[in-house]
Amino acid sequence: MTAKLPAPVTLTGRHVRLEPLVRDHLADLWATVGPDPDVWRWIPFAAPTNEEELGAILDIRLAEVAAGTAVKFAVIDLESGRAVGVTGYYAFNAEDELVEIGGTWYARSAWRTAVNTESKLLLLTYAFEELGMGRVFWKTDALNDRSRNAILRLGAQYEGVHRREKRRATGVWRDTAYFSMLRDEWPAARERLTERLAAG
Repeated sequence: MTAKLPAPVTLTGRHVRLEPLVRDHLADLWATVGPDPDVWRWIPFAAPTNEEELGAILDIRLAEVAAGTAVKFAVIDLESGRAVGVTGYYAFNAEDELVEIGGTWYARSAWRTAVNTESKLLLLTYAFEELGMGRVFWKTDALNDRSRNAILRLGAQYEGVHRREKRRATGVWRDTAYFSMLRDEWPAARERLTERLAAG
């Protein structure tokens, strides 16, 4: 049985703050992310062409939060003070000690910066050390090499592909690549991620 996710929290690091996603983040997200086709290529929504369409996407995610099936965070770049992306938790199961990190997208300006590394460090720390999870997992389009490589850089292990699992925004079926990290793998991953952030 999948339990409802825990209440939203705010997680703060040196570079980013993860705060509960609200409609008020829309203006920042439109300004920083906008309709960039490369950002939206692998997301199961058509790229928004205006702020109203992006608001409709946020409303879908906020409905998941209201239903208790997701915890969604706005990723705030502490240097600029602006929201530069969204990330969150799904599929929380306290009995089986597992949770998914997903629904992540960032402005192009945040790619390959400390933003993703620290965001995931904060989410992993909370999942393993506060929620008591034994397994954290990720899933992404099997063709999305950028996402797959980013997940591997976190220290996750590739598990395999589920074929014809989900429709892309284009209507074409996608294969989904799965990755995970277990509790006993977390200390080494935490050390590597902390060192990477310290090295800039």
